[in-house]
Amino acid sequence: MSVVGNSGSGKSTLARALAARLRVPYVELDAIHHQPNWQPLPATEFRARVDTVTANGGWVVDGNYSAVRDLVWRRADTVVWVDPDRHTVMRQVVWRTLRRAALRAELWNGNRERWGNFFATTPDESVIVWAWQRHSVYRARYLAASADPAWRHLTFVRIRSRTAARRLLAEAAVRAGPES
Repeated sequence: MSVVGNSGSGKSTLARALAARLRVPYVELDAIHHQPNWQPLPATEFRARVDTVTANGGWVVDGNYSAVRDLVWRRADTVVWVDPDRHTVMRQVVWRTLRRAALRAELWNGNRERWGNFFATTPDESVIVWAWQRHSVYRARYLAASADPAWRHLTFVRIRSRTAARRLLAEAAVRAGPES
């Protein structure tokens, strides 16, 4: 299963919960891509690592990276697109950024949210600006993908609200069956 959506949409929270309900590994693409000091993993190595973690059985992959989308989607059966309205995304990404910066929470590989990112005006330095600018891009991308015959083997599930997310989690728990 692939979980996609804008930064701050709630995709990581939902993906983690889905993986737990389905009792499969959770794979966060940001944790693979962002190396120490926010250095990106070279594309060939990124693809190789994602290839390895998606080679077997079930999994839930969280992320939008075009460098590995074909690999993940060829092996997936479902794409969960977390797509709340822009107002909700912005509220969530601002609070998340503030919380991470204030708590000095480690994100991936020693990286932390910097206070300067909160005030930056370019998408490469501010996840808030990124989320604002990418909202319509992700909408267009995943609407087109859901209609693309190349991905007809995938079931696209568009999640627009917390109620829809809770419903999906309940369905996943039923699908996984009782715990042994």
